[in-house]
Amino acid sequence: MTAHKIDYAIHGDDMQVVEIELDPGETVIAEAGVMNWMEDGIVFETKMGDGSRPESGLMDKLLSAGKRVITGESVFMTHFSNAGSGKKRAAFAAPYPGRIVPVDLAAHGGELLCQKDAFLCAALGTGVSIAFTKRFGAGLFGGEGFILQKLQGDGLAFVHAGGTVIEKELRGETLRVDTGCLVAFSPALDYDIEMAGSLKSMFFGGEGLFLATLKGTGKLYLQTLPFSRLADRIISASRIGMGRKQDEGSLLGAFGRMIGGK
Repeated sequence: MTAHKIDYAIHGDDMQVVEIELDPGETVIAEAGVMNWMEDGIVFETKMGDGSRPESGLMDKLLSAGKRVITGESVFMTHFSNAGSGKKRAAFAAPYPGRIVPVDLAAHGGELLCQKDAFLCAALGTGVSIAFTKRFGAGLFGGEGFILQKLQGDGLAFVHAGGTVIEKELRGETLRVDTGCLVAFSPALDYDIEMAGSLKSMFFGGEGLFLATLKGTGKLYLQTLPFSRLADRIISASRIGMGRKQDEGSLLGAFGRMIGGK
Protein backbone atom coordinates (compact mmCIF):
# COMPACT_ATOMS: atom_id res chain seq x y z
CA MET A 1 0.00 0.00 0.00
CA THR A 2 1.41 3.40 -1.01
CA ALA A 3 1.57 5.74 1.97
CA HIS A 4 -0.49 8.90 2.07
CA LYS A 5 1.42 12.09 1.30
CA ILE A 6 1.26 14.38 4.33
CA ASP A 7 2.65 17.80 5.17
CA TYR A 8 3.87 18.73 8.64
CA ALA A 9 5.44 21.35 10.89
CA ILE A 10 7.36 20.71 14.11
CA HIS A 11 6.90 23.29 16.88
CA GLY A 12 8.86 23.84 20.08
CA ASP A 13 12.37 23.15 21.27
CA ASP A 14 12.75 20.69 24.13
CA MET A 15 9.08 19.69 24.31
CA GLN A 16 8.23 19.38 20.65
CA VAL A 17 4.94 18.70 18.93
CA VAL A 18 4.42 17.75 15.28
CA GLU A 19 1.38 19.28 13.56
CA ILE A 20 0.33 17.26 10.54
CA GLU A 21 -1.73 18.76 7.72
CA LEU A 22 -4.12 16.36 6.02
CA ASP A 23 -5.87 16.86 2.70
CA PRO A 24 -9.44 15.52 2.43
CA GLY A 25 -9.35 11.73 2.66
CA GLU A 26 -5.79 11.55 4.03
CA THR A 27 -5.02 9.62 7.23
CA VAL A 28 -2.24 9.50 9.80
CA ILE A 29 -1.78 6.62 12.25
CA ALA A 30 -0.52 7.20 15.80
CA GLU A 31 0.23 5.41 19.04
CA ALA A 32 -2.56 5.59 21.59
CA GLY A 33 -2.51 8.70 23.77
CA VAL A 34 -0.10 10.91 21.79
CA MET A 35 -2.65 13.24 20.15
CA ASN A 36 -2.62 16.83 21.51
CA TRP A 37 -5.27 18.58 19.42
CA MET A 38 -7.15 18.30 16.15
CA GLU A 39 -9.22 20.66 14.06
CA ASP A 40 -12.90 20.29 13.30
CA GLY A 41 -13.30 17.87 10.41
CA ILE A 42 -10.75 15.38 11.70
CA VAL A 43 -12.32 12.08 12.72
CA PHE A 44 -10.49 9.32 14.56
CA GLU A 45 -11.04 5.61 14.97
CA THR A 46 -9.21 3.04 17.06
CA LYS A 47 -8.30 0.00 14.99
CA MET A 48 -6.41 -3.22 15.46
CA GLY A 49 -3.25 -2.79 13.38
CA ASP A 50 -1.64 -0.06 11.33
CA GLY A 51 -3.90 -0.33 8.27
CA SER A 52 -1.00 -0.92 5.87
CA ARG A 53 -2.58 -4.19 4.72
CA PRO A 54 -6.33 -3.57 4.37
CA GLU A 55 -6.76 -6.94 2.67
CA SER A 56 -5.40 -8.91 5.64
CA GLY A 57 -7.76 -11.25 7.47
CA LEU A 58 -8.66 -11.53 11.13
CA MET A 59 -5.88 -14.03 11.93
CA ASP A 60 -3.22 -11.76 10.43
CA LYS A 61 -4.53 -8.85 12.49
CA LEU A 62 -4.54 -10.94 15.67
CA LEU A 63 -0.96 -12.07 15.01
CA SER A 64 0.16 -8.49 14.46
CA ALA A 65 -1.63 -7.41 17.65
CA GLY A 66 0.06 -10.22 19.60
CA LYS A 67 3.46 -9.02 18.46
CA ARG A 68 2.68 -5.50 19.70
CA VAL A 69 1.70 -6.93 23.09
CA ILE A 70 5.20 -8.43 23.32
CA THR A 71 6.73 -4.97 22.90
CA GLY A 72 4.54 -3.56 25.68
CA GLU A 73 2.61 -1.34 23.27
CA SER A 74 -1.15 -1.08 22.93
CA VAL A 75 -2.88 -3.67 20.74
CA PHE A 76 -4.69 -0.83 18.97
CA MET A 77 -3.57 2.17 16.96
CA THR A 78 -5.56 5.34 16.33
CA HIS A 79 -6.31 6.44 12.76
CA PHE A 80 -6.93 10.18 12.27
CA SER A 81 -8.59 11.08 8.96
CA ASN A 82 -9.67 14.31 7.31
CA ALA A 83 -13.39 13.90 6.61
CA GLY A 84 -13.84 17.58 5.78
CA SER A 85 -13.66 19.55 2.55
CA GLY A 86 -10.44 21.50 3.14
CA LYS A 87 -7.04 21.02 4.75
CA LYS A 88 -7.20 20.07 8.42
CA ARG A 89 -4.53 19.60 11.10
CA ALA A 90 -3.87 17.25 13.97
CA ALA A 91 -0.96 17.47 16.41
CA PHE A 92 1.01 14.77 18.25
CA ALA A 93 3.64 14.85 20.99
CA ALA A 94 5.56 12.43 23.21
CA PRO A 95 5.10 12.38 27.03
CA TYR A 96 8.65 13.42 27.99
CA PRO A 97 11.23 16.04 26.87
CA GLY A 98 13.07 15.45 23.63
CA ARG A 99 12.99 15.89 19.88
CA ILE A 100 10.72 14.62 17.12
CA VAL A 101 12.59 13.24 14.11
CA PRO A 102 10.83 13.11 10.72
CA VAL A 103 11.99 10.11 8.69
CA ASP A 104 11.36 9.61 4.98
CA LEU A 105 11.26 5.82 4.80
CA ALA A 106 11.78 5.85 1.04
CA ALA A 107 15.18 7.48 1.62
CA HIS A 108 16.07 4.59 3.97
CA GLY A 109 15.29 1.87 1.48
CA GLY A 110 11.74 1.52 2.78
CA GLU A 111 12.66 0.21 6.22
CA LEU A 112 13.92 1.48 9.58
CA LEU A 113 14.46 -0.25 12.93
CA CYS A 114 13.76 1.74 16.08
CA GLN A 115 13.40 1.39 19.83
CA LYS A 116 9.97 0.09 20.80
CA ASP A 117 9.00 3.39 22.51
CA ALA A 118 10.34 5.67 19.78
CA PHE A 119 7.52 5.49 17.22
CA LEU A 120 5.08 8.41 17.42
CA CYS A 121 3.00 8.55 14.24
CA ALA A 122 3.19 7.99 10.49
CA ALA A 123 1.30 8.35 7.23
CA LEU A 124 -1.31 5.68 6.57
CA GLY A 125 0.32 2.88 4.58
CA THR A 126 3.30 2.60 6.93
CA GLY A 127 3.76 -0.86 8.38
CA VAL A 128 4.55 -0.97 12.11
CA SER A 129 5.70 -4.37 13.36
CA ILE A 130 8.40 -5.87 15.58
CA ALA A 131 11.83 -7.18 14.61
CA PHE A 132 13.87 -9.50 16.81
CA THR A 133 17.60 -9.04 16.58
CA LYS A 134 19.58 -11.55 14.57
CA ARG A 135 21.84 -12.83 17.32
CA PHE A 136 21.04 -14.57 20.59
CA GLY A 137 23.39 -12.32 22.56
CA ALA A 138 21.48 -9.22 21.50
CA GLY A 139 18.20 -10.84 22.47
CA LEU A 140 19.38 -12.06 25.86
CA PHE A 141 21.18 -8.93 27.05
CA GLY A 142 19.89 -6.11 24.87
CA GLY A 143 17.71 -4.47 27.50
CA GLU A 144 16.00 -1.53 25.83
CA GLY A 145 17.47 -2.60 22.50
CA PHE A 146 16.23 -6.20 22.52
CA ILE A 147 12.80 -5.93 20.89
CA LEU A 148 12.85 -3.40 18.08
CA GLN A 149 10.03 -1.93 16.05
CA LYS A 150 10.23 -2.19 12.28
CA LEU A 151 8.81 0.67 10.20
CA GLN A 152 8.20 -0.18 6.54
CA GLY A 153 6.84 1.90 3.70
CA ASP A 154 7.54 4.77 1.34
CA GLY A 155 6.10 7.68 3.31
CA LEU A 156 6.82 9.85 6.33
CA ALA A 157 7.17 8.48 9.85
CA PHE A 158 7.93 10.37 13.06
CA VAL A 159 10.00 9.02 15.94
CA HIS A 160 10.67 10.62 19.30
CA ALA A 161 14.00 10.75 21.13
CA GLY A 162 14.95 12.08 24.57
CA GLY A 163 17.31 15.02 24.93
CA THR A 164 19.33 15.95 21.85
CA VAL A 165 19.23 13.83 18.70
CA ILE A 166 22.48 12.98 16.91
CA GLU A 167 22.36 11.63 13.37
CA LYS A 168 25.36 9.56 12.30
CA GLU A 169 26.37 7.90 9.04
CA LEU A 170 28.63 4.85 9.29
CA ARG A 171 30.76 3.91 6.29
CA GLY A 172 32.24 0.56 7.14
CA GLU A 173 32.96 1.72 10.69
CA THR A 174 32.07 0.36 14.13
CA LEU A 175 30.28 2.31 16.85
CA ARG A 176 29.61 1.18 20.43
CA VAL A 177 26.55 2.74 22.04
CA ASP A 178 24.69 2.52 25.34
CA THR A 179 21.65 0.41 24.47
CA GLY A 180 19.25 3.07 25.74
CA CYS A 181 20.83 5.78 23.57
CA LEU A 182 20.11 3.99 20.31
CA VAL A 183 16.90 5.40 18.80
CA ALA A 184 16.77 4.05 15.25
CA PHE A 185 19.05 2.65 12.57
CA SER A 186 19.15 1.26 9.07
CA PRO A 187 18.64 -2.54 8.87
CA ALA A 188 21.77 -2.64 6.69
CA LEU A 189 23.83 -2.13 9.85
CA ASP A 190 24.90 -5.22 11.79
CA TYR A 191 23.61 -4.94 15.37
CA ASP A 192 24.82 -6.91 18.36
CA ILE A 193 25.35 -6.65 22.12
CA GLU A 194 28.72 -7.01 23.85
CA MET A 195 29.98 -6.75 27.41
CA ALA A 196 30.96 -3.26 28.48
CA GLY A 197 34.46 -4.30 29.58
CA SER A 198 36.06 -5.89 32.62
CA LEU A 199 33.95 -6.95 35.61
CA LYS A 200 35.21 -3.92 37.51
CA SER A 201 34.10 -1.56 34.73
CA MET A 202 30.77 -3.33 34.37
CA PHE A 203 29.75 -3.09 38.01
CA PHE A 204 31.41 0.17 39.10
CA GLY A 205 31.77 2.20 35.91
CA GLY A 206 28.18 3.41 35.86
CA GLU A 207 27.85 2.80 32.11
CA GLY A 208 25.72 -0.35 32.28
CA LEU A 209 26.66 -3.98 31.80
CA PHE A 210 26.34 -4.16 28.01
CA LEU A 211 26.79 -1.96 24.96
CA ALA A 212 25.22 -2.10 21.51
CA THR A 213 27.71 -2.53 18.67
CA LEU A 214 26.80 -1.34 15.17
CA LYS A 215 28.94 -2.13 12.16
CA GLY A 216 28.73 -1.55 8.44
CA THR A 217 27.32 1.14 6.20
CA GLY A 218 24.12 2.96 7.07
CA LYS A 219 22.47 5.70 9.11
CA LEU A 220 21.57 5.75 12.79
CA TYR A 221 19.98 8.14 15.27
CA LEU A 222 21.16 8.54 18.87
CA GLN A 223 19.55 10.24 21.89
CA THR A 224 21.38 11.87 24.78
CA LEU A 225 18.66 11.32 27.39
CA PRO A 226 16.97 7.89 27.30
CA PHE A 227 13.73 7.82 29.25
CA SER A 228 15.05 5.00 31.46
CA ARG A 229 17.98 7.18 32.53
CA LEU A 230 15.66 10.11 33.28
CA ALA A 231 13.34 7.85 35.29
CA ASP A 232 16.26 6.44 37.30
CA ARG A 233 17.38 9.96 38.28
CA ILE A 234 13.86 10.94 39.32
CA ILE A 235 13.42 7.80 41.41
CA SER A 236 16.83 8.29 43.02
CA ALA A 237 16.09 11.94 43.86
CA SER A 238 12.69 11.04 45.32
CA ARG A 239 14.26 8.40 47.57
CA ILE A 240 16.81 10.92 48.82
CA GLY A 241 14.02 13.41 49.49
CA MET A 242 11.99 10.83 51.42
CA GLY A 243 15.06 9.89 53.46
CA ARG A 244 15.67 13.51 54.40
CA LYS A 245 12.05 13.94 55.50
CA GLN A 246 12.29 10.83 57.64
CA ASP A 247 15.51 12.11 59.22
CA GLU A 248 13.93 15.48 59.88
CA GLY A 249 10.90 13.76 61.42
CA SER A 250 13.14 11.68 63.67
CA LEU A 251 15.04 14.77 64.85
CA LEU A 252 11.83 16.68 65.56
CA GLY A 253 10.43 13.69 67.45
CA ALA A 254 13.58 13.39 69.54
CA PHE A 255 13.51 17.12 70.27
CA GLY A 256 9.86 16.86 71.31
CA ARG A 257 10.58 13.99 73.65
CA MET A 258 13.46 15.95 75.22
CA ILE A 259 11.16 18.91 75.88
CA GLY A 260 8.37 16.71 77.22
CA GLY A 261 10.74 14.97 79.60
CA LYS A 262 11.83 18.17 81.30
